[in-house]
Amino acid sequence: MAHDLVIRNGLIVDGTGAPASTGDLAIDGDRISAIGRVAERGLREIDADGATVAPGFIDLHTHMDAQIGWDPALTPASWHGITTVLMGNCGVTFAPVRSEDHATLAAMMQSVEDIPQRAILAGLPWDWNSYGEYLDSIEGMNPALNVCGLVGHAATRFYVMGARAVDEQPSAEEIDQIAALAGASVRDGAFGFSVNRLKAHRLPDGRCIPGTFAEEAELTAIARAVGAHGGLMQSVIETADIPEEMRLMREQLRAGAASVLFSAPWVPGEVAGVSAYQPEIEAIRAEGHAIFGTTQPRSAGFLSGLKTDFLFARRLRSDAWRALRDMDFAARRAAIEDAAFCARLIEEGRQLELAPSIGHTLASSRYSIPPTRSYFLGAAPRPSYTGRAETSLQALADAAGEHPVETWLRLLRESKGEGLFHLRFVNEDLDVLPEYMRAEWVVPGVGDAGAHVSMIMDAGWTSFLLSHWCRDAQIFSLEEAVHMLTGKQAQVLGFTDRGTLRPGAKADVNVFDANAVEERQPTRVTDFPFDAPRLIQRAVGYRYTLVNGAVIIEDDELTGERPGRVLRRGA
Repeated sequence: MAHDLVIRNGLIVDGTGAPASTGDLAIDGDRISAIGRVAERGLREIDADGATVAPGFIDLHTHMDAQIGWDPALTPASWHGITTVLMGNCGVTFAPVRSEDHATLAAMMQSVEDIPQRAILAGLPWDWNSYGEYLDSIEGMNPALNVCGLVGHAATRFYVMGARAVDEQPSAEEIDQIAALAGASVRDGAFGFSVNRLKAHRLPDGRCIPGTFAEEAELTAIARAVGAHGGLMQSVIETADIPEEMRLMREQLRAGAASVLFSAPWVPGEVAGVSAYQPEIEAIRAEGHAIFGTTQPRSAGFLSGLKTDFLFARRLRSDAWRALRDMDFAARRAAIEDAAFCARLIEEGRQLELAPSIGHTLASSRYSIPPTRSYFLGAAPRPSYTGRAETSLQALADAAGEHPVETWLRLLRESKGEGLFHLRFVNEDLDVLPEYMRAEWVVPGVGDAGAHVSMIMDAGWTSFLLSHWCRDAQIFSLEEAVHMLTGKQAQVLGFTDRGTLRPGAKADVNVFDANAVEERQPTRVTDFPFDAPRLIQRAVGYRYTLVNGAVIIEDDELTGERPGRVLRRGA
């Protein structure tokens, strides 16, 4: 009997870290039916000679909550080999919600994650109140990828406390209600509960979002209710006080959370080469608790150029820079070709106080892109994310005998306005990242796909890990790199049928050219509702990506198939 699909003669890297082997992979329905030498023919056959056959990649930190309503293909994640996304991170979600509070949650998402409120309200059906009903609605959208969700603290707190959720602490009775609602959401399919501790995440009026300052009693009550249904606790922490953040997560685990997942940008500890998290992580794991941190496999940051609103200068009482900011792209492009106008931009730039290279904060700088921390992504098809200090904007300006604003303008002119500068704000030290990611508790990620759409584009992190750390730098073997993108991620969510290639597992599969896979330069499109702009990033080297046995990517292009499923905790 013929199989539905047979992938032949590929280098099979199964996601466990085991040595690769050449062979075939057969698929019937949505599952892998055989691996090795498959004698039977397939109704469709794919020749994978010269390619790697691996599990579909898993992305544990996305904000596709809004975009799924109008882009069921879930780009750019789907272009980069990702077959399963976890959304609802950082405490901000659209459920649970009272019908009169749609605009409030949409405004919160816009303020925190830079997704336009107008697009959110028009692009989603808002036919839910509970989190389970929200998952039902998402399921009806027939996404291309598998989708898992976290229920957010801000929405849950607001549902119980109303406007008081922002500035006040809940009463004991309200804590019970918040915890019960969190537990019910996990019972109805959420994979866990997301918490925000980062003070930079703010409402449109400047106040921190609900739950940012939640006290231990509230967090442990939630963890107890979430853990009762096998749910995890996700947190974006305030790295200014790591000991306290680690203590709070430890108490959540002790209260009953099944596991904790937190955003863990590299922060150096007292011992060289050891992260500031490590001592507490070891103590927590010694107690038998499951705790994981996710980190970008490269520097993450804002993008500055004529197609974003992160121009060279900010907070200026300056006519020229304000005028440039108010122009559309075509007008900006013409303006930087005008010698007189550029002279004004340069003169105003010279009046700025240079931000110090160490210890400054973006908020205190009058630069949008502090020159010592900003790097030109280059003019080649592949963006350059790995430049060292000698390639910073400041270093390029010094080498050319220019002021940084002159270099900024010159490079944008030379690239016909398409160039971008990358302002690194986390994981700036690339040298420490390989060993950090090798830690058992660390998983790569935090691409924030679906969020920060007008100023950040880090969603191609999977392609970067394969192209830079595996192929170019040869720091990770192919088996190690694939494990980091698949089996290691699956462990966090407790998957037993995804993340590895084996008979009986779901057929989420990538067939990619390890010698060609890489990111392309970020570009700006206007494909959100009301023609709102966003940054996207394509990839090359992905011959085929399959979700539940159906091909969604062929030769780097979407096929239009939408076989993804809403995955629910315990289902």
